[in-house]
Amino acid sequence: MLSEQSRSVVRATLPAVGAAIGEITELFYRKLFTDRPELLRDLFNRGNQATGEQQQALAGSIAAFAGLLLERPDARPDALLGRIAHKHASLGITSEQYKLVHQHLFAAIAEVLGDAVAPEVAAAWDEVYWLMANALIATETRLYQEAGVPEGGTWRPMEIAERHEETPDVVSFLLRPADGGPAGPFTPGQYVSVRVELPDGARQIRQYSLSAAPGGPQWRITVKRAAGDPAGEVSSWLHAHARPGDVLSVSAPFGDVVLPEGEGPLLLASAGIGSTPVLAILGHLAATGSTRPVVVLHGDRSPEAHAHRDELRALAGALPAAELHLFYEEPGDAAPEATAGRPTVADLGLPEGLTAYLCGPLPFLRAVRGDLLRRGVPAEAVHYEVFGPDLWLGQD
Repeated sequence: MLSEQSRSVVRATLPAVGAAIGEITELFYRKLFTDRPELLRDLFNRGNQATGEQQQALAGSIAAFAGLLLERPDARPDALLGRIAHKHASLGITSEQYKLVHQHLFAAIAEVLGDAVAPEVAAAWDEVYWLMANALIATETRLYQEAGVPEGGTWRPMEIAERHEETPDVVSFLLRPADGGPAGPFTPGQYVSVRVELPDGARQIRQYSLSAAPGGPQWRITVKRAAGDPAGEVSSWLHAHARPGDVLSVSAPFGDVVLPEGEGPLLLASAGIGSTPVLAILGHLAATGSTRPVVVLHGDRSPEAHAHRDELRALAGALPAAELHLFYEEPGDAAPEATAGRPTVADLGLPEGLTAYLCGPLPFLRAVRGDLLRRGVPAEAVHYEVFGPDLWLGQD
């Protein structure tokens, strides 16, 4: 909870800080990487830094957290914090690194805002930072304990057991622990981080959803080759070089957007490679003989571009109370049952009391979530997973 004296200062200065937060975060990363270049090389996503998306995500999370402290002083924004904490744990972030972030972030604030950062302003925003940082540290400590690993020690070697070309741009890998042990459990909807060494010596990290149901001796990830340089440098490396017998450095599973418990109805809506966590959820429902009502919606460019298309059909068909709706921008003759165009829930029959799980590009998430809210689905019943920095943090 923010102290009374800090609350009034933060409320008065939030417009100025909010207006400058983009400039502040850009300068922060520049200072951080000048001081510690190995962090950009081996921890932060160079592609997201190059596009500015990571700076936008950090700015959004700070502004959202400060706003929530003012709007709901007695509540902790667990949804906002949980999403960040899971990503941090998948990267192996440690509590000591928050001190380094504090050092360079407040140096950037002082440089951008200048004389406006009076001692009481600095103290108030320092309180905001450590409220957020300590809450994240506590959550990440719990996540590491639940994963059975020490702080920051999330990595283990996993061997590629099989490689499957799903489409020209999508490949899947079956992974097994290099020590011969079991892959271990996870909750459907979670992801793992994969760290690879690139030709320039950088060890870059990306997250990939576990795309098959838990319970087997192996895990499966499905990787779409991303366009751009350096945006797609890890996926391009995996497509070009990763083969059965190779060993990858893989994190424990993390992610808070997972299969909801209970027997209530579900909407599983995805677009493009966003279908991967949906496959794990459907696979688990089918393996456990679930009779939950499930509406499955997926949109893609074409049937040929839809990775795991036959598997999605089979899993939906194995559930007695599931219905599948496919949307293709170019449907062709391979999927006569599909609807031409972009995916939408506007005209679908949806059961009362559903929990919605959305995964895909941000425009898709915005469109489908907007349709659901207009149809009276409560905001708290709509959960989303976005690949890459979450530029939607704190938004309604």
